Amino acid sequence: MRQGLPLLLICVLWACVTNTIAAQEYTLSFKILNDLTNKPIENVQISLRPCSCGGVTDVDGEFELKLQQDTYTAAISYIGFRTLETEIFLNENKTLQLRLREEQQQLSEIVLNAKRISERLETAQMGALKLAPAELKKMPAVLGEVDVLRSMTLLPGINNAGEVSNGLSVRGGSLDQNLLLYDYAPVFNPTHLFGLFSVFTPEALGSIDLYRANIPARYGGRTTSVLDVKVRNPYVDKLKLSGGIGLVSSRLSLETPIIKDKLFLYAGTRAGFTDFLLPIFSKRLKNTKARFYDHTIKLLYLPTDKDQISFTNFYSTDFYQLDLIAKIENVNAESNQYDFKTFNNTLQWTHSFKDDSSLRTVFLLSKYTPKTLFPEKDRDNVIEYESQINFASIFSEYGKKVNENLNYYAGIQGNQYRIKPGKLDPGTSEGILPVALDEETSYEVSAYTNFTWKPFEPLTLSGGLRFTNFTFVGPYTAATFNESTGEITNVTEFDQGEKVKSYNALEPRLGLNLKLGQNTSLKASYARLNQYLQNIYNATTPLPTSRWKTSDANIAPQTSDSYSIGLYRNILDNSIELGIETYYRNSENNLTYKPGADFFLEEFVERDLVQAKGKAYGVEFSLTKPKGKINGWVNYTWARSFLKTESERLADRVNNNEWYPSDFDRPHVFNSTINLEGSKYNTLSFNFTAQTGRPYTTANGYFDLEGIDVPIFLERNNVRLKTYHRLDLSWKVNYSKKLNRRWAGDWTFTIYNVYARKNQYNIFYTQRSGDANANIFRGSPLGSYELTIMNSPIFSLTYNFVFD
Repeated sequence: MRQGLPLLLICVLWACVTNTIAAQEYTLSFKILNDLTNKPIENVQISLRPCSCGGVTDVDGEFELKLQQDTYTAAISYIGFRTLETEIFLNENKTLQLRLREEQQQLSEIVLNAKRISERLETAQMGALKLAPAELKKMPAVLGEVDVLRSMTLLPGINNAGEVSNGLSVRGGSLDQNLLLYDYAPVFNPTHLFGLFSVFTPEALGSIDLYRANIPARYGGRTTSVLDVKVRNPYVDKLKLSGGIGLVSSRLSLETPIIKDKLFLYAGTRAGFTDFLLPIFSKRLKNTKARFYDHTIKLLYLPTDKDQISFTNFYSTDFYQLDLIAKIENVNAESNQYDFKTFNNTLQWTHSFKDDSSLRTVFLLSKYTPKTLFPEKDRDNVIEYESQINFASIFSEYGKKVNENLNYYAGIQGNQYRIKPGKLDPGTSEGILPVALDEETSYEVSAYTNFTWKPFEPLTLSGGLRFTNFTFVGPYTAATFNESTGEITNVTEFDQGEKVKSYNALEPRLGLNLKLGQNTSLKASYARLNQYLQNIYNATTPLPTSRWKTSDANIAPQTSDSYSIGLYRNILDNSIELGIETYYRNSENNLTYKPGADFFLEEFVERDLVQAKGKAYGVEFSLTKPKGKINGWVNYTWARSFLKTESERLADRVNNNEWYPSDFDRPHVFNSTINLEGSKYNTLSFNFTAQTGRPYTTANGYFDLEGIDVPIFLERNNVRLKTYHRLDLSWKVNYSKKLNRRWAGDWTFTIYNVYARKNQYNIFYTQRSGDANANIFRGSPLGSYELTIMNSPIFSLTYNFVFD
């Protein structure tokens, strides 16, 4: 009896301890983020086995529950994203931060588009266009290469200078009035192959945001728009390869973890060699050569669950040769060779705090070197002309989400500009002297803040303020000019670091969104912006010989005041989005060239410049259908853009100081994109664009100068080219059979300019001899001829693949 009692007590105690351990509960917490944007995802479904329990995440992407000690399998799923499964041994309180990857299927694109529609109605941000990489890849472009800039020109209010152009014109602004960022670093020449491709490789893209109205206060330095392109974050758990092989360009991208859950790598490269193709497209291109190359490398390091450090390197180079279109006095050359190089680096550190706040610090360097080469005829010598922009910047920004109705950020930024305006190296040529213009240095210091506030349910406000101090310093030689004659009256030398000129500016930004029911919103916005760096050129699009120039004592900063109002409505169960926006922009100190200007190696370039007033206004209509087997959009824009000089000297006046259309004045623009997704294996896409022809200058008369008939130009942009229109086609065929479970590929066949429209690029004049074309030109001593670039259909076939 006594011997059995201890045994009984031991069994009872063992059972109590075992039951106590078995009943021990721990808290299991989840935080779910989008691996592309690093933002929390709401309503993610979390299911756990073997307890058959779970739930959904809240607005902060968080969910928690209490469970007994055990081993669980969690399945995390959300429509449009890949389902994630993970095994958890729960023996203590645990918090898991997991990232979901977007599913690369059409369903994901529809979901993302639907979410974008909702955001457009809710946010106070106006004039913003967000383009997901999945949408971009469905759009046909020239020579089979999907492209950011080409796709942007199919959206309302966005154009370029023509078939061959190296930038964007947004709401009537010039090409250099747009700030183009690639992982925070500015890109000064964003195109390859005469402007047919952008430098942004498709596989590298993470997000694309274009701001046209109340531009957020974190952006400064341009007066019209901001295109912010981010490189994707390589959140992967295994090696992934993707790319494409095409007639014009081929590309390859790699994503891989280096240290599991800590260090990740993205590396992408692209190269194009088109010498053999260009003569096929146009006889005028028979002597043309072109090739390009770019690469993007991004390292992402996650030292803790609160810190993210990334480094991005971008390199781009172009080389092409054209028949002589620019020349130097005493140079005997038959062609121009152009060599562009861009070299950018971005280092970013983001730290998240526990109180829904974060601190981001970014240091970046951007270097752009355009070079023009003149191979001398019958000689083994090349004359080189080179210029350069060196841009360095550091900024730090603190952001906080106070509550569901209020968030804000504030930051400081410092920029340095070092510009080498031009250097001429004649090589072994004896008839040309070397020239090197002095380097120009300037600094820009800014402080800014921005908030979004929802004071009550129907109303959301967005406001910002940016203060900027810009200082131009020596060494520099400054000239003073006689206002009546334009002659130099005095020259002042400034020493190293000595202040030449300084400007201060305040830039307020304001946005308002008033919800008028569940599916309608009314928005209004205002923004003031200043621009201290500009590109100077006297053609419709900048050449490598164009000049980059910051503001100084003679060139004041450009300024603009933009006003916008818009109405947006979703109809038919949110399947159709309607929008109408109207805008007006008043600008000062727009740079344009004086009659007869020549900027090449000009020491005092300001003597050939005049600063003009500007005004641009318009109305943009858009209709978007993001869902269904037939989806796409249609938009129409009516817009005007004008400039006006106020020069006292008659020789400096443009159009006699009267308002005249700018190079980017397009009164009527119509764009349409339709995607036909009949099956999961085939997608047909059509793009159609039509717009009023670009303004150009025609001669008002001519006079005889020693037997040569010289045209007289009294008005600028006084006539227009013919109406521009074009249809493009893309046919994408997905594999019905895969080589293995990890390999997927598709073929993309594109036709650019389907019906061979001969769109005019320019009109030029030549001296007539004899009676050639007398029935057309009659008695005129000058003949005018049109130049077309892409005057036939351009076919391309590209194979794209993903190995995951």
